[in-house]
Amino acid sequence: MSEIILVSAIWIAQGALALAMCLCTWRMVLGPRAQDRVLAMDALYVCAMLQLLAFGIRTGNTIFFEASLVIGVLGFVATVSLAKFLMRGEVIE
Repeated sequence: MSEIILVSAIWIAQGALALAMCLCTWRMVLGPRAQDRVLAMDALYVCAMLQLLAFGIRTGNTIFFEASLVIGVLGFVATVSLAKFLMRGEVIE
């Protein structure tokens, strides 16, 4: 019984994350300002990281956990560099 609940909860979570990723992509394409696009990209990489974690839980494969860690680190670096670019106009001083 608890396995059925876990599997259905993971499927529901993956569906909700896929919907959130679609909405983030929509905001990234149609965002009126650059700040909106950066925030949408930030939310998109967090959703992608969580999607990989849910997929790793569902399949039991540990490679997805490492891939989500890489996405998290690269997404953080990308967000910081884009925020610095928007604030100062250059990334490397």
